[in-house]
Amino acid sequence: MTMRISSFRITGFAFLTFCLASFQINAQKTTTSFLESQPYHQLPITAIKPKGWLLDQLHIMQDGTTGHLDEVYAKVKNDNGWLGGRGDGWEETPYWLDGAVPLAYLLDDKVMKEKVLRYINWTIENQRPSGYFGPVTKEERVKKVLITPENCEAGEDWWPKMVMLKVMRQYFLASDDQRVIPFMTKYFKYQLQALKSCPIKKWSEWAESRGADNIMIAQWLYSINHDKSLIELANLIETQSFQWSEWFGNRTWAIGAATQQNDDHWMRRHAVNVAMALKSPSMNYQRTKDLKYLSQLKTGFNDLMTLHGLPMGIFSGDEDIHGNAPTQGVELCAITEAMFSLEEIIGITGDIQYMDALERMTFNALPTQTTDDYNAKQYFQIANQVQISRGVFDFSLPFEREMNNVLGMRSGYTCCLANMHQGWTKFASHLWYGTSAKGLAALEYSPNEITTKVGKTNTEITIKEITNYPFEDKINFEFITSKDVAFPMQLRIPSWCKEAVLTLNGREFKREKGGQVITIDRIWKNNDKLILEFPMEMTTSNWGRNSRTIERGPLVYALKLEEKWEKGNQKEEGDYFSVYPKSDWNYGLLENIVKDPKAYLTVEVKPISDKFVWNLQHAPIEITAPAKKIPNWKAVDGVAHQPVSDRTGIYRGEVEQKTEKIKLVPYGFTKVRIVAFPVVK
Repeated sequence: MTMRISSFRITGFAFLTFCLASFQINAQKTTTSFLESQPYHQLPITAIKPKGWLLDQLHIMQDGTTGHLDEVYAKVKNDNGWLGGRGDGWEETPYWLDGAVPLAYLLDDKVMKEKVLRYINWTIENQRPSGYFGPVTKEERVKKVLITPENCEAGEDWWPKMVMLKVMRQYFLASDDQRVIPFMTKYFKYQLQALKSCPIKKWSEWAESRGADNIMIAQWLYSINHDKSLIELANLIETQSFQWSEWFGNRTWAIGAATQQNDDHWMRRHAVNVAMALKSPSMNYQRTKDLKYLSQLKTGFNDLMTLHGLPMGIFSGDEDIHGNAPTQGVELCAITEAMFSLEEIIGITGDIQYMDALERMTFNALPTQTTDDYNAKQYFQIANQVQISRGVFDFSLPFEREMNNVLGMRSGYTCCLANMHQGWTKFASHLWYGTSAKGLAALEYSPNEITTKVGKTNTEITIKEITNYPFEDKINFEFITSKDVAFPMQLRIPSWCKEAVLTLNGREFKREKGGQVITIDRIWKNNDKLILEFPMEMTTSNWGRNSRTIERGPLVYALKLEEKWEKGNQKEEGDYFSVYPKSDWNYGLLENIVKDPKAYLTVEVKPISDKFVWNLQHAPIEITAPAKKIPNWKAVDGVAHQPVSDRTGIYRGEVEQKTEKIKLVPYGFTKVRIVAFPVVK
């Protein structure tokens, strides 16, 4: 047996040096194969089979709107434009498909496959001779015009086609349907010519702000066919789109976004645009290998999370990005799009900072914003959310109907009803990445099973990842192979973990510090068993207004408040739910917790239920903490404005003398809560 264990840390400008040494390529020189030159690439979607609590979550989505949006939502259901009708021909149908397609194949669900194939088949089969695709346009329907690059104005908005291209890539990675490649090839040849007279912003600023999504698919196709015209197209789209890379890197964007909430350039502050744009510098780097783009990405991401970051791992955005106060909201679409951007960034950069960021966002911010049945969602969630109700709150887009905070199918903008489906599905399909050395990389952790071919011998192997992570600290890998196979396996050791313990076939063989990706290069045998153990220590972290959040491993913890649900109806936006706490929430954490969390916090871990749901009743972990009430901390118009602390982090106003024991649960299981606490003596 041979075995080699190596590790690498990728942080800050050390990563830039690593890239330069690894790739040995000059700035602006296009590589012959993106997939060979970047650390990781996505595996076929069908290679990964979710298990355990993650599978339960996907089944909930299958039974809810992910599996049935076309049956319950009139805009998608009626006379759909992506099936040749006069109905929705813009973003919402592709948004839904972008999550429904991977779900259908992750679950190997025949009914869902047939459902999504209707839209995919219509789109491919009705591509115009010129390469243009999409719903029948007004000019085509009324004037019987043939759309060509020369009369591209007879076409319609570039933006929804970008989403449908993402759908097509998902479908190809799931089905290997070879029709997708010529379909994309024809379209991109059309687009390259048409953009010269119908630029990316012709129909909407949405396309101009989201050009990176278009570039992403063009460059993915280039990795397959090496057609240099695709690089020309990517360069052209970049010049016509918002200059996110430059803005992220020069810092004036971050400062302006933090201080301005008016109509001037609001699309540059729109949280979903920002979430999508995170991938822009990495796309430019992938195409050019110019290291400045990685620096711009790191500067922009760090500025964004410093000025606008919230404890649950996402930046504020209601709809503009809006500072780091725990009373700011965040749009559900911003979470799912930021997750997807991070998944792409991870493959291109290999930077552990973005792996850790994806984990925090997924296990904390994502689950809380939908109902148990996955049929209703919050347009905006709030970190310190003491009630879910109609109101204007502190949002930059409050709406006159005051429906942006409630849980409803159609409340707020319905883009999130269509776009929420890609969060869990794409996370599941990115638990593993392939490497250029024909190995595997486990960069995010959840229960699953992977079957793929590895090593120089292209040997099929199955790895069972048996775990209740992130609710427990052990991850068990069991290997099933018909013959011994040598390949490198990479494993992320999260930055929050001080020291991980690795056990192979019952014997400890390695301890590794957190904040790195390690490589185990060995001959793997049938029935090999590898165990990762990430001891989860309790810590506190500092957030907006000198507030403190309790953390343990990848999870942040919020005050457990029993919930009172009320159903309502609003004429334009339909049925919705409000949620109110049944008990007091105005607590400050004792200063001693910040000084010594282990001494003052106790943890109780419960078994994971068979039918897992992200709700209060299924929360598998509770932390008990000492706290005191702050009598003057009261909600005003539903908003629990943070009490002011001094520079030492202590609230100096009136505090009750009695110390009480409060219960905290992982943030993702709550609907009403306090997660960013004031600190009291």
